[in-house]
Amino acid sequence: MKIQWRLAFLVVLSVLIYLTVSNYKNRVYDWDMPGYLACLYELEFPNSAEKVHQLTYSSIKKEASPLQYKDISGLVIPNKAIQFFEKNPKGLSEQIPYYKIKVGYNLVILGLYKSGFSGPHSVLLVSCIFYFLSGLLLFYILQQIFPQNYIIASVSTLVIVLLPTAKFMAKTPSPDMLGFLFLLLFVLALFKKWNQWIVFLILLLTILIRPDYIIFALTYLLTVIFFRFIKENKKFDFNLVFQGILLTGIYIFILKYYSYPGWKDLFYDTFIERRPLISAQQANFSLHAYLEILFNKFIYFKKVSVSALLIFIFIFYFSKDFYVRLISFFLFANIYIKFLIFPDSASVRFFFGFIILLFLMLLYALSKKYNGFQLNKIA
Repeated sequence: MKIQWRLAFLVVLSVLIYLTVSNYKNRVYDWDMPGYLACLYELEFPNSAEKVHQLTYSSIKKEASPLQYKDISGLVIPNKAIQFFEKNPKGLSEQIPYYKIKVGYNLVILGLYKSGFSGPHSVLLVSCIFYFLSGLLLFYILQQIFPQNYIIASVSTLVIVLLPTAKFMAKTPSPDMLGFLFLLLFVLALFKKWNQWIVFLILLLTILIRPDYIIFALTYLLTVIFFRFIKENKKFDFNLVFQGILLTGIYIFILKYYSYPGWKDLFYDTFIERRPLISAQQANFSLHAYLEILFNKFIYFKKVSVSALLIFIFIFYFSKDFYVRLISFFLFANIYIKFLIFPDSASVRFFFGFIILLFLMLLYALSKKYNGFQLNKIA
């Protein structure tokens, strides 16, 4: 069996290397690139918005194709705000807080930049590197779930990394793939029954990568508190409450320290109208406008909804384990909580991590039911 596992690993490794190189060759310079580059260059020139602006766009222009640069400047799909950012240092400067709060992601970019890579390559390499590492970690997790079936483990790994959303995440300048790696670490921690403080550390790092994961972290802690209260003689775990307070405090500190405009501004700029200058216009919209946007977006949320719902139903069908069902409900609920806060139904990448975690829970339930799982219970 060891020989078969080694061969399976070599196959997965070879495919991952090929896909990683292919993704990097087909990298995408999208509208978020200037924001992350501006964060990077502002560390070198903290008091010069003009210098940061000049370096941001000149470095992109040097490496992107003419068509990619036109796209990133808001000319391919006409966007007046994006065009304004390309021309006006103040406009770009006011956008930076949206990107600065992703502290962990920006630190990884900085590390690559200090290692000698150019700014744009530093941003894009993060997604490629962590796509590769996520694939390896995924294979390891599936090996734990199916220790006697290297075929299922390797095929499942390759199917997931070959999904269009996974490949797209590997090509774009965003913290999504880095965050995905830590979501995989989180589910591995559940399967392996790691110490709760290690889980806390994983949640903390996930929040540092994307602060909006605070809801994921807090709902997980509430889920575990509820489970232990029900199953462990009504005991209330104050350590978990303390962890929740600590994570919330860190989250608030990040938002305040980097002068984050707030959810209302982000929602307005994303779904109503991208403002060239945030300071020149208030992000005002009514509850009716929010609900109307939510309804319109939900119509196009079918792909995510159907996938998540089917996996969720199958988990409840194959597993009677209360803890498995509870964790699955927590993951399923987070998809819709995320949608309520940021209803970008066209971007599956925002929900991809939760769907894959749900899928891994389904595989766990199947393996347990059919005697293919040899780890201790996660509850």
